[in-house]
Amino acid sequence: MSLTDKINHDIKKAMLSKDREALDALRAIKNALLVQKTEKGASSELDEATEVALLKRLVKQRKESAEMYLEQGREDLARAEQFQQEVIQAYLPEQMSAAQIEEVVDRLISELGAQGMKDMGKVMGKAAKELAGKADNKMVSDIVKQKLS
Repeated sequence: MSLTDKINHDIKKAMLSKDREALDALRAIKNALLVQKTEKGASSELDEATEVALLKRLVKQRKESAEMYLEQGREDLARAEQFQQEVIQAYLPEQMSAAQIEEVVDRLISELGAQGMKDMGKVMGKAAKELAGKADNKMVSDIVKQKLS
């Protein structure tokens, strides 16, 4: 079942259960998928990597919005953004733990023969490809820096 099919199915369930908050989050995902599919030069079907990148972008937007609302003292709006973030995250693949990321980074460093910070680009390039959608790039970057320092 594709992500679009899952979203459409879950929209129907949310409509039947009258879950307004979940419905808003699901419609935001559906809208982003439609926009992505109809962009100039895009294919009619999105590959999994594109879908994951899109979902990550939506989660990041919700997280930043919630932080901004909290700074402004608008807890009600922040809660709504945080709820949408949780709904969207449910469609992302399982994220790797820091220990799992460290194992992959250690393996990549030994495979590439990386010696210091000058080799960070090589390690990050390989790590980004291998861990796409499975780990937060900032966490991967921090671990690579720590290992190469």
